[in-house]
Amino acid sequence: MNGRVVGGRYELSALIGQGGMGQVWTAYDGRLDRRVAVKLLRPDHMAAATAADEMRRRFVRECRVTAQVCHPGLVTVHDAGSDGDDLYLVMQYVEGADLADHLAEHEPYPWEWAVGVAAQLCSVLGAVHAVPIVHRDLKPRNVMVKPDGTVTVLDLGVASVIDTDTTRLTHTGSPIGSPAYMAPEQAMGGAVGPYTDLYALGVLLHELLSGTVPFAGSTALGVLHRHLHEPPLPVRQLRPEIPEALEAIVLHLLAKDPQHRPSGAQDVYEALRPLLPSPGGRTGPLDPTRPFVRPHAPWPDRAGVPPQPVTPPAVPAPRPDVAAAVDEVKRLLGEGSITRAVDVLGGILPAAAAEHGERSPVVRILRKQYAATLMDDGQYRRALPELRRLADDRTAEAGPSDPGTLQFRHDAAQCLEQLGEPAAALAEYRAVLPYYETTDRDRAFQVRHRIGHLLLAVGDHAAAQGQFRSLLYDAELAYGPYHPFPGELRRALARQQRFSA
Repeated sequence: MNGRVVGGRYELSALIGQGGMGQVWTAYDGRLDRRVAVKLLRPDHMAAATAADEMRRRFVRECRVTAQVCHPGLVTVHDAGSDGDDLYLVMQYVEGADLADHLAEHEPYPWEWAVGVAAQLCSVLGAVHAVPIVHRDLKPRNVMVKPDGTVTVLDLGVASVIDTDTTRLTHTGSPIGSPAYMAPEQAMGGAVGPYTDLYALGVLLHELLSGTVPFAGSTALGVLHRHLHEPPLPVRQLRPEIPEALEAIVLHLLAKDPQHRPSGAQDVYEALRPLLPSPGGRTGPLDPTRPFVRPHAPWPDRAGVPPQPVTPPAVPAPRPDVAAAVDEVKRLLGEGSITRAVDVLGGILPAAAAEHGERSPVVRILRKQYAATLMDDGQYRRALPELRRLADDRTAEAGPSDPGTLQFRHDAAQCLEQLGEPAAALAEYRAVLPYYETTDRDRAFQVRHRIGHLLLAVGDHAAAQGQFRSLLYDAELAYGPYHPFPGELRRALARQQRFSA
């Protein structure tokens, strides 16, 4: 395979990593004369044949969404696509050592270094969760330590591509994800969110400080069971020199209930901040404290205060052509250029409202398309207020049981779920469920299914099991026992019962 050209541009050079999800190669970009890393994924090797095409579609979407995140601690994605049976992701080549090797070479790992790594990861997770994206597979092998001590996170979005539920088994029987770093809600097949990545950060930090993950075992099922039912060993019992405050942070991150963990990466960073070294000391290569001891100068680095820019005289903006913009949006959506379509819609809405009136049919159609396109683009934080506005307007006109009202509220619940707000999403789904139960059986089943997953996410395992049992009974009556949906529910219940035993 050495010398293979992927995507007509990237010549593979040396294999640097291989696992169940695919391979990572160093490669040469023939167009820009640079060294890159290429990750190859084989959908047909990771999923049943019927799911491979869906995985390819999800891969394109996830690459587009993750490309919107800009942070120095994230590996830059240069390109993505398909080549034969492979999906490929082209990334910057990162010099340095992955965190697993770095730990192995420096045991016992200095606790100050562990704090430096964790603080930098908090910065990355804060940017990722703001999109919102959940990494789902944060672990030392997915973190690089560069020679200047900065850390870079790899594989953002790859777990989401493989499956929206990272604990589901592939057709080969291998668990998707890394059991040693899985949060309890992941192990139970519940909804994931930023809180899931914070748990993985706690596992990683525990491993750096103690030399081992908090929950190990000979089988994936055994490891996941320990995540659910066993408390972690406090790290000071292994290394008494570790500050009590740092041990408390690790235990807080490893809380079984997502609601008992820190509220976000920013809170974890603030707790770590007093433990970071002060600027001015000396450091060596691959020292994760270096960004704090010898922080980088601001960029761009200027010797003096830049002159104030001269504000040009205001020029009346030309009146936008709403009809032409609508045609442009249709063309862009047809080409799959969703991000550009979002920009056009967002720019034309104020002009359309000024021209036609906020409550005009034209503006409402545009706003509905804007919200839907934002969701397609993974911009749930921006879509949510648009959906709530649409739902309120439709409720005032047609009432709470109107199909349009229900759809807007249902989409808002999806946004809340993606934003890592399981309690709010749960309340929204429960509010629309009674209306769907009398008008749309299939949608009611889907909402009840989401409610079950969200109950797992908020730690109410008993209520979740009751929800899934009730749904299984009704689904078998509606579809028969051999329909795929009851089969999926039976597998979910069996999994929960194994972990609850």
